[in-house]
This record gives sequence, C-alpha cells and structure tokens, in this order.
Amino acid sequence: METYALLIAATLNAGTVLALASLGLLINEKAGIVNLGAEGMMLCAAIAGFATVVHTGSDSLGFVAGMAAGAFMAAVFGVLVIWLNTNQYATGLALSLFGAGFSAFAGVSYVQEKMPERPSFAIPGLSDIPLVGPALFRHHPVVYLTVLLAAALVWWLYRTRAGLVLRSVGERPESAHSLGYPVRWIRLGAVVAGGTLCGLAGAYISIIYTPLWVEGMVAGKGWIALALTTFATWRPGRVLLGAYLFGGVTMLQFHLQGIGVDVPSQFLSMLPYVATIVVLALISRNPAWIRINMPASIGKPFYPGS
Repeated sequence: METYALLIAATLNAGTVLALASLGLLINEKAGIVNLGAEGMMLCAAIAGFATVVHTGSDSLGFVAGMAAGAFMAAVFGVLVIWLNTNQYATGLALSLFGAGFSAFAGVSYVQEKMPERPSFAIPGLSDIPLVGPALFRHHPVVYLTVLLAAALVWWLYRTRAGLVLRSVGERPESAHSLGYPVRWIRLGAVVAGGTLCGLAGAYISIIYTPLWVEGMVAGKGWIALALTTFATWRPGRVLLGAYLFGGVTMLQFHLQGIGVDVPSQFLSMLPYVATIVVLALISRNPAWIRINMPASIGKPFYPGS
C-alpha cells in the first residue's frame, strides 16, 4: 500500500511540472502564438531559481526569479514574432537552443551547490491518513495551486469577457482588430503570461522536484508539454489530466525498477516519449477533431491594416 501511495505522490509531483508548462503554452496558443522555446525557458528558469535559493535561502524568491526569467525570455520572443514578424517556429527553436546553452554556461559553478534544508510540506492531520495522506497531502503548495490554476483558467477562458477576447484574437485577429482591440499587445500579454508559467515550472524542477542543478535537467519536459496542449485539444482541464497521465508514465519506470521488474532501463527511460508519440499519432487520425478545437490563427502572423 505504501508503494502505491508513493507512486501516486510522485505522479502528482511530476505532473505538476508538465501541467504548469502546458497551461502556459495553452495561453500562448489560445492567442494564436506557438512558442517552441519552452525547454529553453524552463532551463533558464531552473538555474535562476536554484541560484537564487542558494544565495538567499528563500524558496519564494527562487520561484519569483524563475518566473521572471521565463517572462523576460518570453517577452523577447514576443517582440520578435509579434512586432518584427519573425517566423514563430524558427524563433522558438532558437530560444530553446539559446536557453539550453546559456543555462549550461551560467550553471557551471552551481553543479556541486546544495540547497538549504528542505521544510516539511505535510498538511497537519490529513497527512497522517493511511494511503491517502502520503499520496495527496504531503506536497508543496504549488502542486495544489496548479489544480486551482487549471480550474481558474477554465473559468477565465469560457466565462469572462477577457477570456473571450483572448480566444477571438486566436481565432480571428483581423475581426478583433476591427473592433478596436489591441491584438499585438494582447498577444504579447499572453506570451509573457505563458512564459511566466513555464518559468514557474522550471523553478519548481530545480527547487522542489529535484533540488539540485544539473545541465539539461529539464530533460525534454518542455517538448512533452508542447505536445500535451495538442493532446488535450487546447482545454485546460484535459491538460491537467494529461499532465498527470504523462507524469504517471514517467514515474512508472522508477516504480518498476523499485519492485525488481527485469526490464532494460533504457526502455523504461523512453516510456514518456513513446507515450507522447503514440498519443499524437492516435489524435492525428482524426484531423477534423483537431481542426474544430484548434485556434484558427495559431502560428499565423498578424499584420494590422492589411
């Protein structure tokens, strides 16, 4: 029973990283912008957050630093693709490559650094309940905030005027512009908000998920998050469920190794990526379903007055 509780807890922990990054990318794509730079933003946020905690001892400042790093990189990306009309896909790939290289350079002196002693995040009373306590009530507050964020995003996108405006910008930016909405600024706001969430995901990795710094420690989670938005057909609730599904697949490899299943470690390590490919292949069999849910202007530049 304890083994299953630990597996559930690890699934929620791993899924939180994917959920935060995917929700950020979903906001981008709802506004019509595709950002392939999530991996790079998360890596830079991870080193920014880790370095801040090492020097200050404050997890909160570490999260702020990570979010700021993600927001800044996203803002640069936004200016390039929204105002200078650079190719979104090429610019995103460049951002990802830059983030990987810069984080490796900036993190050289932090490889052997250790974090301050970690506090306990157990919820008094609830954390002592057999099975349920260890599985659900011993997580960092960001785990619970992620669930609330997904619910809030559902409400904001589909129950508020601001959410309707954002979706209209992603669907028909020309129509939104003709009605007087500042399409470029709305898209930039969405890109920065998405980058902030990717930054939070990156900081969570280095501060809570695996409290250390290692070059390339994001290990493809930014790319999985990007695929997850398509898997979830751009719906926040489905993003959250999909994140936990992929988080469970990721943690399953360690669980199987722990109980002595004789499977090559290389096969277990590739499980999350195989699952990503399989899911996308299955979804792609029904292009009409994707077309119905996908923002109509995703990846397309907008030229005011054209």
